[in-house]
Amino acid sequence: MNNKKSKPTANHAAAGHSDDTLTIITDSDGLVAGFIDIPTPDGTIPGYRARPDTDAPAPVILLVHEIFGLHAYIQDLCRRLAKSGYCAIAPHLYERQGDVSRIEQIQDIIEQVVMQVPDDQVLSDLDATVAWAQHSGESDTRRLAITGFCWGGRFAWLYSSHNPGVRAGAAWYGRLAAVGPGVMSDIGKGRTYPLDIADQLHAPVLGLYGEKDMSIPLEMIDEMREKLDSVNDPSEIIVYPGANHGFQADYRAALYHKEAAEDGWRQMLAWFERYV
Repeated sequence: MNNKKSKPTANHAAAGHSDDTLTIITDSDGLVAGFIDIPTPDGTIPGYRARPDTDAPAPVILLVHEIFGLHAYIQDLCRRLAKSGYCAIAPHLYERQGDVSRIEQIQDIIEQVVMQVPDDQVLSDLDATVAWAQHSGESDTRRLAITGFCWGGRFAWLYSSHNPGVRAGAAWYGRLAAVGPGVMSDIGKGRTYPLDIADQLHAPVLGLYGEKDMSIPLEMIDEMREKLDSVNDPSEIIVYPGANHGFQADYRAALYHKEAAEDGWRQMLAWFERYV
């Protein structure tokens, strides 16, 4: 385990952190968990990896973080997946652009860092993460899946189109198109979105969305379903009544929806069990 790098964290004021009593903390008992160095074509980026502490190679799940980076919540999600038998790896995809933990306002995070991250860079870094997992010998990249949250949810769809080796994806409230309300619209200019590649998926994706998410209107979800149906794609989308954007983020009391979060997690694990 490589602990040389400092622990990436999010600025919880910007992230909307407001109630420690809701935050789930997953221990690392029975796991190998910690920071790793991931070689890429233009340098090394940090990542967080958690896997069962056994000799048997575990299936790999790439975990793509939110706009707040590789903070404690994302690391905890890796440990949760590892407790279910997976090698979960979350690369720090902002390493070249900046440290969001030092930025107070969400709009500044978006403008100063997130908007400066090219999609091709993210896809390449995810490829590099798979290569790290393959070369490590501690996981089975022939059984590869991806999940992502918010900003990372879009990449769960995109990477399932990019890499033919992916066997399943799970996209948590990832934006489906650039147009629409919300600050995330600023990021979308000139970028590819799931609606653009719905007929090009190599793997079935489970979409997990909230009914009250104003940034992803239900009409947009219906359009995505229609495009998937038109090509007989087995991907599915679940919409949770009463849930908002970020409903899985237990560290954000204003958005966390316990019932939707818990059911979505069960649905995701069942999806991976079925396809991975």
